[in-house]
Amino acid sequence: MSEKKTKQVFIQGAISPEFIGNSIAKHQSKKDIGAHSIFLGQVRNDLIDTKEVIAIDYSCYEEMANTTFHSIREAMFQKYHLTCMHIYHSIGIVKAGEICLFVFTSSPHRKDAIDACEDIVEQIKKEAPVWGKEMFSNEEGIWKVNT
Repeated sequence: MSEKKTKQVFIQGAISPEFIGNSIAKHQSKKDIGAHSIFLGQVRNDLIDTKEVIAIDYSCYEEMANTTFHSIREAMFQKYHLTCMHIYHSIGIVKAGEICLFVFTSSPHRKDAIDACEDIVEQIKKEAPVWGKEMFSNEEGIWKVNT
């Protein structure tokens, strides 16, 4: 099997519901798919030292991160019987309540789609050089990064 091209996985800011919906809709024409599994990572408004998180500012070493995501993709295609897979991660500021990670797997059968989706998320958390800094508001309403 020939090696697949490295894909760009990063989206500036939050991943919109419209983007997610369009991604799903594009798969209606693929008649060999019997199951999809989707993971959506959302920014929580955690409380840290009495300060409420209002956003996370994501950063990465983009070239290295795209290579890591590519390796994860290739390993998952080898491990599971997948028809297709999509991974998108935010960079930049994502507000609490917004989506920052979108993993979408498709397979002829549900078990591979579900297991692969879960495995991909775990591998991303372990291996991907992506970092998030919590952001808080101060009395003037200005965002302050947690350092």
